[in-house]
Parts: sequence; structure tokens; C-alpha cells
Amino acid sequence: MAKTLELIFETGAGKDVVLSVEEPREDLTALELANGMQTIITQNIFEVEGSPFAIAKGARVVERNVVDYEV
Repeated sequence: MAKTLELIFETGAGKDVVLSVEEPREDLTALELANGMQTIITQNIFEVEGSPFAIAKGARVVERNVVDYEV
């Protein structure tokens, strides 16, 4: 089963942005996520269309099953 951590931010212009991290650690805590997301905002690491990330809106882990078939 594939897992992806999605970090959801809002830019200063009000646009939602999702950063995805493949195969996150199983033992991540809410505090670690909040601190990491705040660091991304504080250090202006990313921007979209000239607008930096302003608000950490949330985080989630998405799991999906992939079944490959030979054809």
C-alpha cells in the first residue's frame, strides 16, 4: 500500500497549495508536522506565483492500493 503525506498550506494570496511527501515516517506526530510546516512558512522556502506560504491549514496521510496487471 502506497502512502503519501500531504501538507496543506495557504499562500498570502489565499491560494491553497499541497506539498506531497512519499512514504512518510510511520511515527510522525502532530507536533512535528506543525513545527515543520511553521518552519517552511517562517523561512519562506516556497512561493506560488510570487506569493509565499502564509498559513498551515492541515496535514493528512493518503493511502492507496495499486494493482498491476500484465497484459
